[in-house]
Amino acid sequence: KQQYFFVSCSLLDMIRVHLLRGNDLRKFHKSYAIQLNDTHPSIAIAELMRLLVDESMMDWETAWNITCNTFAYTNHTLLPEALEKWSLPLFAEVLPRHLEIIYEINRRFLDEVRAKGVDDAKIARLSIIDETGHKYIRMANLASVGSHAINGVAALHTTLLKRDVLHDLHELHPEKFFNITNGVTPRRWVVLANPQLTSLISSKIDDGWINNMEGHLQELEPYADDEEFRHAWQHVKYENKVRLASIITQRSGVAVDPDTMFDIQVKRIHEYKRQHLNILHVITLYDRIKCNPQLETTPRTVVFAGKAAPGYFLAKLIIKLMNAVAEVVNIDPDVAGRLKVAFLPDFNVKNAHAIYPAADLSEQISTAGKEASGTGNMKFSMNGALTIGTLDGANVEIREAVGAENFFLFGLTADEVRDTQTQGYDPMKVIQSNGQLRRVLDLIAHGTFSKGDTNLFKPLIDSLMHHDEYMLMADYQSYVDCQDNVAKVYGDRERWAHMSILNVARIGRFSSDRSIREYAEKIWKVKPVKIAMD
Repeated sequence: KQQYFFVSCSLLDMIRVHLLRGNDLRKFHKSYAIQLNDTHPSIAIAELMRLLVDESMMDWETAWNITCNTFAYTNHTLLPEALEKWSLPLFAEVLPRHLEIIYEINRRFLDEVRAKGVDDAKIARLSIIDETGHKYIRMANLASVGSHAINGVAALHTTLLKRDVLHDLHELHPEKFFNITNGVTPRRWVVLANPQLTSLISSKIDDGWINNMEGHLQELEPYADDEEFRHAWQHVKYENKVRLASIITQRSGVAVDPDTMFDIQVKRIHEYKRQHLNILHVITLYDRIKCNPQLETTPRTVVFAGKAAPGYFLAKLIIKLMNAVAEVVNIDPDVAGRLKVAFLPDFNVKNAHAIYPAADLSEQISTAGKEASGTGNMKFSMNGALTIGTLDGANVEIREAVGAENFFLFGLTADEVRDTQTQGYDPMKVIQSNGQLRRVLDLIAHGTFSKGDTNLFKPLIDSLMHHDEYMLMADYQSYVDCQDNVAKVYGDRERWAHMSILNVARIGRFSSDRSIREYAEKIWKVKPVKIAMD
């Protein structure tokens, strides 16, 4: 009901303004381009048809031409559960006329498909109506059929979208598919969030980069070899860490040292984003120090933030594990000064303004092939954090842009994940062959972080040992080894600063200015309006 209410209000307002300007409704698509943000607003396709056919008495073919030329669909996810399917009985009860319209859209679409000699199995997959078992409306299929363009939000994501999620639709209409890699605005995520860094950059290359990152930011690159500039760069990072340390202490009660490496993972809590792989590494570091209190380590502060869906039990349990590990680690004198863990509550844009500028290390560790793009990875990199990550989402393009030598890569590729799972992946075999991993899981299972309660984290441990859908066990050793290299490189502060400057200098293409320009050129077919500034 909410989705329908929002799209109907929007469409009615567009039509009102269009007619108020004296325009012909048959040219609606000449005035408006509507971008569907995932499947949530895709009922708009049926609603616009209703408004044109029922309310404006337009013939079907004209109305459908207007609708298809108005809408474009951006897919943001490869996870099947995120592609909405509406129960047909519920749909019939709430929106009976829209169901009739969708039936007619589907009938005409499938007639067109049959005329091309497509087999029955593919027709069943292409149908907007899922006829298997309890009947559903496939909102992704509706969005795809009713749009003139479909795009993914990173090069890898778009490739996987065409290969897997929307494979049949791509075979039918390959000309509809585009890639437009996400971007973030430097005005908010650098200028507003990190004024000291903004001033430092502008002192060397003037402020033209703020509105043209792609064109100007690379001019910063030679300053990576300037010792005085590197020291100024390090000072800005330190001041940002002091600011975040104060916020962490205020909000969580954990006192953290800005002289330590700030290793940060902030994003929605989800198994595929693998915050629990990060926690396994924290426990690995903790266990190493407990086994050898004299061990020389790179002092590290690990910061988590993010929210979980209200009903997502395992995600809530991961948050509990983060905080449980923090409670043990942060009061243990054996690790004092060497390891701290903090969970920053209420992650939002305002808090993010303090987080991204303070990060030394950006955790982008999702299972390869699961993250559509990510934008936190861009925000971290724009603020000088180095990335540890898999070849997933926009990580692939970020690594290409900043240079493989300035990116900490680990883990299976998307193809390797697919092949490993197809061949019959058994996480227990990995666990049995890795003594350190067994110790880490045993510490959780035996109640070390739950005051002796062996049941609290049992669902999480059972999931990793017997299912491990997101391949944590497979990537664990690669991740730990990569983190050891991170610690080694961080020990050379001049080298780290050099890499950090190059990350910022080469991140220009991930500005939202470039993304919006590509939408305008490839999908909306509109040209920018030049505004004279007095």
